[in-house]
Amino acid sequence: MDASHPQVEAPAAGAWVTVEEWSGSSGSTLSRTAVLTASASSLTSRRFGSRWGRIGGRLLGAFVPEGFPGSVTPDYVPFQVWDTLQGLSTYIRAMLSTQALLGAIGVGEQSATVIGATFQWFLRDLTGMLGGILFTFYQGSNLDSNAKMWRLVADFMNDLGMLMDLLSPLFPSSLIVIMCLGSISRSFTGVASGATRAALTQHFALAKNAADISAKEGSQETLATMLGMGLGMLLAHITRGHALSVWASFLSLTMFHMYANYKAVQSLSLVTLNYERSSILLKYFMQHGEGNSGTTAGFSAGAYSSFLVKLAEIDQNETATRVRQLRDGRGTHTVSNFDRLEIAETASYYTNANYFLLDKEDIVHVFIHKQATSADVLKSFIHALVLANSMQKGRSQHAEARKWMEEKYSIFITKLQMEGYSTERLLSRSIVWRAHWLHGGLDEKLK
Repeated sequence: MDASHPQVEAPAAGAWVTVEEWSGSSGSTLSRTAVLTASASSLTSRRFGSRWGRIGGRLLGAFVPEGFPGSVTPDYVPFQVWDTLQGLSTYIRAMLSTQALLGAIGVGEQSATVIGATFQWFLRDLTGMLGGILFTFYQGSNLDSNAKMWRLVADFMNDLGMLMDLLSPLFPSSLIVIMCLGSISRSFTGVASGATRAALTQHFALAKNAADISAKEGSQETLATMLGMGLGMLLAHITRGHALSVWASFLSLTMFHMYANYKAVQSLSLVTLNYERSSILLKYFMQHGEGNSGTTAGFSAGAYSSFLVKLAEIDQNETATRVRQLRDGRGTHTVSNFDRLEIAETASYYTNANYFLLDKEDIVHVFIHKQATSADVLKSFIHALVLANSMQKGRSQHAEARKWMEEKYSIFITKLQMEGYSTERLLSRSIVWRAHWLHGGLDEKLK
């Protein structure tokens, strides 16, 4: 997009005006492209940059968001590079697996019937659609909170589906079963990849340009698809009739695909808070950040990444187990009489909160009030982690956990915000059960 910034000068002798043309958009570095000088008797113009450079810039604009690189997060470029490479390997392998699958259903054989091949292909697509619906039903609410993990899972399932297509000619008696299993595997890929891609697009949209990023992602994918299809057709032609070459090419490309996906996910620096990220950040804050409430020194992304490695070496099992044991939105129908008594004894610690916690058998249960906001859900989870930490020390003290929340929680949230983390909500599974309660004396009936 061209932005003109006129500069008007009026010398004493004669009248003239100079207009400078700059290329770029807000959030990116502007560059001067032309200077137009006009007076009563003459008109001169001067352009900067080559014509090929301007053409190249316009072509690049079809594949990168407007205002690039200032309109996207710093991890956009490395992720897109590795994502494009893994996509390219996928399209190349797709030609090999599709060729094997078409041969398995009888394409090119005189004995094969059109109706038989059509029915097999229809059954393959039908099972894939049903598999996608079932996967969405069981995991749809969890995809946003674990975008990195499900991104890897999606591509692994895609690899598995292609592998089954390539295996199908080797087991003609089980052809339909293998085809359907491969289709179901790829259906998981479609759902998980699409959902996580939406979450990543929102992350990349530094200038609130998610639609532009998504459109340019489509252009990049189209280019990778065309290049991959061409290379795939060439590879399929070269390896046709040579089973060993087909398998060697397929397995090599699959290994590269898995490596590229790992590098793509590793390059991401997400700023949203989910269960795992919140627990690790809190652990880091407790060990390094509590003593200095006026600064975020040591709380940067680099220091945090180093701490992740250290945490994995020291107490990964303790932290991971404790996080998995935290439950939110527990149904009241699972509360026993003993639980009710403990709730009555500890309710005073949550009189001003839209949640309360119950620790039972080394498990912290979180009850969410029906009027709780997204901020309350995040606060309840952090509070539960603090309480779980005291349980790891051999004691369960609601008073100590509440004191920490009163003194340190706002500092913790402020530090996260200063480092660019999004603290508006906790990315979690949907909370099925919510509760409503009234506070009273121990001799009153709990409602």
